[in-house]
Amino acid sequence: MTRSLKEQLQELEEKHINPEVRASGEKLGEILADDFWEIGSSGRSYNKKECLELGVVLSEMTIHNYEIDSLAPDIVLASYFIEDNTRKRNTLRSSIWKRIEGRWQLYFHQGTITDLHREDSWKK
Repeated sequence: MTRSLKEQLQELEEKHINPEVRASGEKLGEILADDFWEIGSSGRSYNKKECLELGVVLSEMTIHNYEIDSLAPDIVLASYFIEDNTRKRNTLRSSIWKRIEGRWQLYFHQGTITDLHREDSWKK
């Protein structure tokens, strides 16, 4: 059975937040596009090199309400809700995924801290 694009991207998103993957520059580097950048929940922006050299937060996080929208051929916006069990906070997240050289890579990511709870977050 072929997995839907939404299932494929959610699986990649779950790898992106997995502490084991995030602790490995090699594994994380496979997910991030060469021109990746993000706006962290701190409001600071980071590029791929900074993420790999400085490291990223290693938290136990759970994805909820994962949705995708096609922006163009081979470009998808994902939006979802994260429960961060380590830092005891919730964030609204968005990612832009691009199919580059035949595989999906994370091009942009943003996290915004919210007082919302999973059941209060948006649903399509």
